[in-house]
Amino acid sequence: MSILIAPNTSTILKRYNLIRSQTEYICEPLEPEDTVVQPMVDVSPPKWHMAHSTWFFETFVLQPFLPNYKLFHSSYGYLFNSYYNSVGNRVQRNQRSTLTRPPLRDVYAYRQHVNEHIVELLQILEEEKLAEVMPILELGLQHEQQHQELLITDIKYILSTNPLLPIYKTLKENTSKSCYVAPELLNITGGVYKIGFKGDSFCFDNELGVHEVLLEDFQVMNRTVTNGEYLQFMQDGGYTDFRHWLDEGLSFVQASGIKAPLYWIEQDGDWHHFTLHGLEKLDLNAPVCHISFYEADAYANWAGKRLLTEFEWEAASQAYPPASGNFVESDLLEPTAADPNIKGLQQLYGNVWEWTYSAYHPYPGFTKAPGAIGEYNGKFMLNQMVLRGGSCATPESHIRTTYRNFFHADKRWQYNGIRLANK
Repeated sequence: MSILIAPNTSTILKRYNLIRSQTEYICEPLEPEDTVVQPMVDVSPPKWHMAHSTWFFETFVLQPFLPNYKLFHSSYGYLFNSYYNSVGNRVQRNQRSTLTRPPLRDVYAYRQHVNEHIVELLQILEEEKLAEVMPILELGLQHEQQHQELLITDIKYILSTNPLLPIYKTLKENTSKSCYVAPELLNITGGVYKIGFKGDSFCFDNELGVHEVLLEDFQVMNRTVTNGEYLQFMQDGGYTDFRHWLDEGLSFVQASGIKAPLYWIEQDGDWHHFTLHGLEKLDLNAPVCHISFYEADAYANWAGKRLLTEFEWEAASQAYPPASGNFVESDLLEPTAADPNIKGLQQLYGNVWEWTYSAYHPYPGFTKAPGAIGEYNGKFMLNQMVLRGGSCATPESHIRTTYRNFFHADKRWQYNGIRLANK
């Protein structure tokens, strides 16, 4: 991992407290009963997320570096380890909803206990030791931000399975209506591009290994595909026309009975979708999301276009670097329609994750770190596709042009959308 060492402990603690408190802010609207539900294996109970992110700091920061540190509870390592084989056995992923105990109040006490000891650790560390701790502490904060995004997407899925379709957060009354932005293909000049993370700030190890790729000239759409455009694909029989689909994708939607994006519900001839604000009429100008890679690729084929590779996506981001207006700054926790006042690539960062046609593989020279930290990314580099750009659920400080998200091709519960390229 590459990380920028913070200048002093007060700055470190401010950032630590801000990120840790954000997790609890996300969970604040929930009832205790909401925090133990796991309606599918990909979703973890919110209570588990809060405990697991705390376990990470306890296991990888406090135990190795704070003298005489005593575990909050001897069984929490078994309960809240996620996938670190190096650390020991654990409750299996599909059994996390069985953890009705410890109660939620104990998880909050656990978080407080660990927070207090992180403060103690930072106060007693000498500068030389602080330099050793900081990369792991920063990884823990980035890890918690990943779980904040998972919390939002998991909470949405959990509430959607409740017949009452409960509201997580009430939409502000003065929310502006969306506008239509015409699609436009933008030219990206081909050539040799440097791909990968460069700099002194944090990145994950899967972003490291700057290397050159040769790209031909290509064109990229100025914005992502909208709900209205995707609805046209559906109305044209897109889900049943084998010509648009990868064989595996067609088998997936047929076996699952999928006929629309996740959360779409047809009522009285109109399409609605479940949001964190409850059931709403579908905004045709907002970006389509909660779709699998299979659906994204089928739509692109239907439209006579294709998906970008992750290298083309990063080249496009170099041609149109982040600027004011590129990030979606909203408390809506749902994707928003494109802004007609922004020229160039619309909302390239922080609206919906964009499926690419790139398998999640290591960059040249990739090496796994020793021990448990080496299990963070490398062992998942198989049978997954790369997504780029961040979503409305991604903490803004967590988004980078080189960030490589990855999921299996059938996953739909994340805010995954489509940006097209010309064939």
